[in-house]
Amino acid sequence: MDATAAPQHVRALSEIERWAGETDVLVVGLGCAGAAATLDAVAAGAEVMVVERAGGGGGTSSMSGGVVYLGGGTALQRACGFEDSVEEMFKYLMASCGPAPDEAKIRVYCEESVAHYEWLVGLGVPFKAVFYPHYSGEPPTDDGLVYSGSEEAHPYCEIAVPAPRGHVPQTTNQAGWLLMQTLVAAATGSGAEVRVDTRCQALVMDATRTVVGAVLRCGGEETAIRARRGVILTAGGFINNKQMLRTYAPLLRQCKFRVGAEGDDGSGVRMGMAAGGAAINMSMGSVSLPIIPPKTLQKGMLVNARGQRFVNEDAYYGVLGEQALYHQDGVAYLVLDADTFVKPEVARDVAGTGETIEELEAALALPHGALVDTLAFYNRHAARGEDPLFGKAPTYTVPLRPPYGALDCRTASSLYAVFTLGGLWTNIDGEVLTPDGAAIPGLYAAGRTTACLAAPGYSSGLSLGDGTLFGRRAGRAAATRPTS
Repeated sequence: MDATAAPQHVRALSEIERWAGETDVLVVGLGCAGAAATLDAVAAGAEVMVVERAGGGGGTSSMSGGVVYLGGGTALQRACGFEDSVEEMFKYLMASCGPAPDEAKIRVYCEESVAHYEWLVGLGVPFKAVFYPHYSGEPPTDDGLVYSGSEEAHPYCEIAVPAPRGHVPQTTNQAGWLLMQTLVAAATGSGAEVRVDTRCQALVMDATRTVVGAVLRCGGEETAIRARRGVILTAGGFINNKQMLRTYAPLLRQCKFRVGAEGDDGSGVRMGMAAGGAAINMSMGSVSLPIIPPKTLQKGMLVNARGQRFVNEDAYYGVLGEQALYHQDGVAYLVLDADTFVKPEVARDVAGTGETIEELEAALALPHGALVDTLAFYNRHAARGEDPLFGKAPTYTVPLRPPYGALDCRTASSLYAVFTLGGLWTNIDGEVLTPDGAAIPGLYAAGRTTACLAAPGYSSGLSLGDGTLFGRRAGRAAATRPTS
C-alpha cells in the first residue's frame, strides 16, 4: 500500500463531523458490475444508494462489444445446437486464464453461468438463437452466439471440448449499449437511490479498520454518507490513468486505442489499496491484435523482429495481442502470399513486399536468413497440414508461395485495443482482501476495479461476465452483512 495515498483516499471516522445521509449498501459506479450489485443487493432486502461520477450509468461497459462469456449449457447454446458442460467450461478457463488462475472463482463462475444467463434474459436482455461462425468476437450481425476465445485453437481444443460461449445481445455490431441500457434501467427502477454527477472521494474507516461509509463530492460540495452494511467499489479500471500505467503496466502505454470511459482512472483501485487491499495482476491488460476478419489471414505467419513465429495464428486475437506485446515488445508482422494476401477489415498498413522471401526479409529489415529459414521450416510441414511448433489447425496451415507481402502488426503503427485486467484482490463474494488474504470488513468490489479472471489469457466477454456475476455476489454479500 502506498502510504502517501491514504489521506487522499481514506478518511478516519473521527474526521467526519456528521453524516449527510445513510444507506445499507453504497455502490460506487454504475457500469455493468455496479448495476448487477445494485439489483441483487435490493433483491436481498437492502437499502441501496448508487453514485455515478458521469451524468448517467453505462461506463466502459456501454462502449464494449457487449459479449458476455457464459457457458455450461445455456439455453442459447442448446438452441444453436451446441453441447457444453460446467466441467468443459471449467477446464478451458483453468487452462487459458494465466499461469495462476483463481480456481475458486472460476469454479463458481462456471457453476453459476447458466443461471446467470437466465437472469440476464429475465431482465429483458435479448439474445437471438443464431450462431455466427465466421470469426471470434462480436459479430457484425445480430446473431447471439459466437466463439469469443481460443476454444478451437491448440492447445485448448485438446484440453476441453470446444463450445462457443460468447453470448451477444441482439443488435448489430457493438452491443454494449443495449446490454447496459437494460441493466441501468433495471437498476434505476429497482428502488435504489441513484445519484449521478457524484464522485466518491474517499472511503471512511473506523478505528477497527472497518469501512463504514464514504465521502462524496457533488457540485463542489463534500458530504459523508454512512453505509451500514458495506461499500461496493465498481468504478472501472485504470487505463486512463497515465501515472498508474507508468507504474504498473508500462507496456500498455504502447497501445493506441485505450478502451475506457473517462472514469477509468483507477480511483476505485486506489481507494481499495489505501484501505489496505491488495492489488494483483496490475501489469496485465486485454490486448487485441485483430488480424481477422477475414479468416483467410489466419493462413499467414506472424513473425517477430527476429523473423521467427511466436504463436499459432488461429488463436483468439486477444491471445495474439498478448503474445505480441508482452513477449515480442509489440513487434509483429503477418507474412502472406498471393493467395492469402487480402485487405483486413481492421485497417492495417503493408509493411513490405517481395518477389522472393529474401526480398521481403530485406524489406522488413529482419536478420539475414532468419525469415528464409522460418518459411522453409513452416512450408515443409504445412505441405502436410502440420504445425509442429504451435499446433495451428490444418485448415489454416498451408504452404506460402511467392510473391509475398507482410501486414504491419506492430503496436507503433497498428490499432491495438487495450484495457486493464489488474485490480483489487477479492474472494468469491467480492470482499476486498489484504495482502495476507484477510477480508477488509465492509469493503467489496467487482468489475474492472478488481483483478479479472484472466491474467493473461483473456477471452472476449469475460469482463462483462465476471463483472455482472461477481457484482451480483458482492451485492448479496454486502446486503446480508451485519450492520456496522
